[in-house]
Amino acid sequence: MTSLPNRHALEAQALDHLWLHSNDLEWNELIEGGLRVFVEGRGSTLIDVNGKEYIDGLAGLFVVAAGHGRAEIGEAMAEQAGKIAYTAASNAANPAAIKLAAKIASLTPGDLDRIFLCSGGSEAVESAMKIAKQVQVMRGFGKRYKIIARRGSYHGTTFGAASLTGSASEKYFGPFMAGVSKVPNPNHYRNDFGLEGEAGDIMCARYVEQEILNQGPEHVAAVIGEPISVANGTHLPSPVYWQMLRDICDKYGVLLIMDEVITGWGRTGKVFAAEHYGVVPDIMTMAKGLSSGYAPVAAVAVRSSIFDDFRPDGRALGHLITFGGHAVAAAAALKNIEILERENLVERSAEMGTYLFELAQELRSHPTVGDVRGGKGLLCAIDFVKSKETREAWGTSHPFIKQLALRTQEEGLVTRVWDVLHLAPPFVLTHSEAERAIEIVDRCLTEAEAKFAAEIG
Repeated sequence: MTSLPNRHALEAQALDHLWLHSNDLEWNELIEGGLRVFVEGRGSTLIDVNGKEYIDGLAGLFVVAAGHGRAEIGEAMAEQAGKIAYTAASNAANPAAIKLAAKIASLTPGDLDRIFLCSGGSEAVESAMKIAKQVQVMRGFGKRYKIIARRGSYHGTTFGAASLTGSASEKYFGPFMAGVSKVPNPNHYRNDFGLEGEAGDIMCARYVEQEILNQGPEHVAAVIGEPISVANGTHLPSPVYWQMLRDICDKYGVLLIMDEVITGWGRTGKVFAAEHYGVVPDIMTMAKGLSSGYAPVAAVAVRSSIFDDFRPDGRALGHLITFGGHAVAAAAALKNIEILERENLVERSAEMGTYLFELAQELRSHPTVGDVRGGKGLLCAIDFVKSKETREAWGTSHPFIKQLALRTQEEGLVTRVWDVLHLAPPFVLTHSEAERAIEIVDRCLTEAEAKFAAEIG
């Protein structure tokens, strides 16, 4: 075992054997103090192995909606496991999965009432792609295999999902899946067309139509996008953008996929972010907040008109997930949804999101804060720049950003700091926790600005 002075045995053991999934911090930064081993959680608070408390400013990874320490979710899972934990999703079902599918269908917009259950967000995106491609073939469009995604988007890390992800690098894993093209992402701060607000969004939507025409409508199966692109810096498009996309997809027979893996289940102050835009997609993915992280579970919701194409000759979807419809995971999701509804936590996300966003506006006084975005639920992004005039970003590997990432954690705020600092805490966040989170960012930002003053324009 690695010999590290003043290090808890669990931390040392993790560095010896556990392969962490993220590359937010380099290995030497984890060794020097970036690694945290959390052993307990209560509400929006995390407690590490040394007894130190932190505000969970990222809800794990945009996941823990109902908050940490919900014993009743664990009890529901244990009760289900004591009855039956697993049935094969290909030819059987269980009561928990059936009830979860019905519950999801009762809450999704429009006629998104056929539910394909799986284990995580990447799987949901893979499943959505396959559904879109297969139904196009079944409708007689055998050449419709291409997918249009957006630059800077995030749709997961499995091969197909990574192929759609705008920020994915082909350095190690390329070439990615054929037939994927990328279009501009709505961005009110650094718009690809140099336009402000809704005008830029309209150009982004028109670009999608041009790309469909460029690829040939007879070759395009679907367009995919996050209602609000969190990974791209939490940019909130105007309603007209999504309404135009809906019309464009209908015009050319292209399916519209909304990826609500992050935004679904109350994160934006609505059960689904699609509700903000008055648009019903053909296919919707969801995960994260579906169980608040208490179990790995995800789903794809599909419109009746798509599922109906499978009915006439009984053709099955040529795709399955071993743990799709897992009974214990479904029980966790059902209890989580019950809590969200019973405690009005979606409404609380809207209320606390507004409060956190208003507090964050105070950070605009810093010379390195170029923009503060959010205002829909508990999604807030603070955009760091070297110069407010040029809007030049620091780059995620710059020591200024690295210092912020480490110092905010040392001060008791767990979050993600790239060129943008994300704040997306659990919906049970209190007013005092919101205030403390912004105070920590303010203080750590002041320290970093003093250290790198010579580089700030």
